[in-house]
Amino acid sequence: NNVASGSLCFVTCTTCHLCTVLILLSFCSLSRRNMSSMLAPQADQVVTLSEWEDRWLEGRIEFHRPQVHEMLENNIDKVLNGRTGVRFFFPLCGKAVDMKWLADLGHSVVGVEISQKGVRDFFEDNNMTYSVETVASLPGAKVFKSSEKNISLYQCDLFNFSSSIEGQFGAIWDRGSLVAINPRDREKYAALLISLMATDCRYILNTVVYNTELHKGLPFVVPDEQVHSLFGSHCSIELLHSVEALTDRLRSWGLDYFTENVHLLIPKTSNASEY
Repeated sequence: NNVASGSLCFVTCTTCHLCTVLILLSFCSLSRRNMSSMLAPQADQVVTLSEWEDRWLEGRIEFHRPQVHEMLENNIDKVLNGRTGVRFFFPLCGKAVDMKWLADLGHSVVGVEISQKGVRDFFEDNNMTYSVETVASLPGAKVFKSSEKNISLYQCDLFNFSSSIEGQFGAIWDRGSLVAINPRDREKYAALLISLMATDCRYILNTVVYNTELHKGLPFVVPDEQVHSLFGSHCSIELLHSVEALTDRLRSWGLDYFTENVHLLIPKTSNASEY
């Protein structure tokens, strides 16, 4: 009887384990299908570098915020993690006022932006003098350096930038960059950003989610599942905030919801004590 009971228990446990595995596989498959259907309407969307430059020249920069982003302010302690003099990287930086805010706090900033107008506007809007230099290792690129603050902005194609230019960084603020990259370039983008992360880097990533059947972008939708597929093998990922951010302007696009998500990415090679 004990043998029979044990055999029955073993069969039951094995069956339960198999059911659990099948349920998880089914869930993952459904999740992938949902992500694919969400991404499909925007998969072939392309915005060229010249189109970005035209947007700046024509003043079509609705994405620019005249004040420091509250998501950066609210999470600055998590980003700094007790550190001072942190080197921040701003991909597709535009003229973000967040850069001066961080420099005023004693940190250094390196940004990359394709629009020369955007870079010049940053310094002029903040009444900062600057120098302009060519970059020997980046043909056609220029670097604009503040005379007062530790801020260097490279005017070039982001995908031509690399750690050989400025090394790696202790923090990355990605607000409006991943969501502006052409969807087909996301894996290349993730590989670049990962290569720029120092072992103690803390990467704050801002993404958006909405019904892609109602709006083709910009900004482009990046679901949480894709954040994990792009960065999960190299970074631990924590969802810090998820907020409904639907405005009248977004409603005018025909949207019925617009969710902003903020993720904290930390290299898996980081020392456990840093968590």
